[in-house]
Amino acid sequence: MMNKYRLMSPGPTPIPPEVSAAGALPIIHHRTPEFGEVFTRVNENLKRVFMTDNDIFTYAASGTGAFEGAVQNLFSPGDRVLVVNNGNFGERWVKMGRAFGLEVIELAYDWGQKADNDEVAEALATDPEIKAAICVLSETSTGTVNDIEGFARATENVLTVVDAVSGLGCCELRTDDWGVDVVVAGSQKALMTPPGLGFVSVSERAWRAHEESRMPRFYFDWTAAKKAYEKTPPQTPWTPPVSLIMQLDIALRQIMDEGFENALARHVLLGRAARAGVKGMGLRLFGPDEDMNTAVTAAWAPEGVDGKQLVRVVFEEHGIQIANGQGQMSGKIFRIGHCGYFDAYDIISTIAAIELALESLGHPVELGSGVGAAQRVFSKSGVTA
Repeated sequence: MMNKYRLMSPGPTPIPPEVSAAGALPIIHHRTPEFGEVFTRVNENLKRVFMTDNDIFTYAASGTGAFEGAVQNLFSPGDRVLVVNNGNFGERWVKMGRAFGLEVIELAYDWGQKADNDEVAEALATDPEIKAAICVLSETSTGTVNDIEGFARATENVLTVVDAVSGLGCCELRTDDWGVDVVVAGSQKALMTPPGLGFVSVSERAWRAHEESRMPRFYFDWTAAKKAYEKTPPQTPWTPPVSLIMQLDIALRQIMDEGFENALARHVLLGRAARAGVKGMGLRLFGPDEDMNTAVTAAWAPEGVDGKQLVRVVFEEHGIQIANGQGQMSGKIFRIGHCGYFDAYDIISTIAAIELALESLGHPVELGSGVGAAQRVFSKSGVTA
């Protein structure tokens, strides 16, 4: 049977047809008023998504490039930095900080466990030399979303840096209201754009740290970016990925048309239905069962079933691409992405495919048990599915 391909990974995520079509438009020159009009609109809409009046810079890079730029622009070698590590991407921040000569104070938790903000506050209180604290909003490797509002309160006396790659646009993040100094993100998750764009928002306190920083930098230099953005029309300091920015423009306009708060509410519903479907199949969630977890749903593979094989069967037999666990969770869990261009039927189809894959792998499952649980979530919400 022919299978229609469905991308249900935590990233990259599906692209709306209009966004895909924008990538095929003729290239326009990046130093023209025409591109400046698009770029101005992108910057304005990014501020709405970041919920900030701070400067936001866009780079031709993945989210990791924006991470690296934040380290280069905020710190000097030897600075002490606290990093919350409760998954693969928290671990990446630890490695990156050490690669740049920072003295990293690692606050480690079991994968799937949320950060304890009381412990964050205690760690900072006992070590006044710590200059900044870093935390991942949505830990893509586990599906767990950290309480960033509480994290920002706990870190109010130091620079607060948040990795929001899979969280921006689907998890609540009120940058200015909560007092987050630096937010880094990428294009390929809830922003519904192909991979290749990295973003960073920079507060006034972060600018002051930038002025004192002695870390070498060139491409990611925030000063160079700010000078280019202040031109009329605004520009990037180096050649931008014009087609990706044109695509991002369409994606952001679709988010604004939906209404940003409505988009956040849609993601809450998608996460709730995915978790209900997993539990309805008799499987165990990996991480908390909370409405905060709007980007990714992670679940333990059942006993006797290899998680990697389950992911492969779901794809090969049903055309749906979910994700294996990362790092230490490889083969133990599987992950369903639902940040971005997703609706009720994406969740229902995916749960149905997992049920069928489990049955073909010999695991006892009542077909329709997970699907029905997910459908009931949508039915109670008034969404027809």
